[in-house]
Amino acid sequence: MSFAAILITLVTAIIGSFGAIYLKKGARDYKFPFEGLFTNINLITGIVLYVISLIIFIAALRLDRISLLYPIVATAYIWISLLSIWILKEKMNLWKWIGIFLIVIGISFIGIS
Repeated sequence: MSFAAILITLVTAIIGSFGAIYLKKGARDYKFPFEGLFTNINLITGIVLYVISLIIFIAALRLDRISLLYPIVATAYIWISLLSIWILKEKMNLWKWIGIFLIVIGISFIGIS
């Protein structure tokens, strides 16, 4: 198990999570037609962050197995939830917190194995 690959994958998940937040912010302001896509800085930022995340993840895949690394990408659900509370002022209910807890447990089991 490569600690560097796990760390890189975790960074990838965080960058991708910021991408999702920017896509959400951009979606609020997006208006049709498609020309608006090229002038919406939040949408563009979200797309760029996703691409950066993908490129970094490819580097991590060179270092370790996908069966170990891809579940770590699932931490993006956790980061997105926390960022949506902080940046988008969204509310979390009990079921969402339980889901985050289960994700953490599942990733821990994979890490242990």
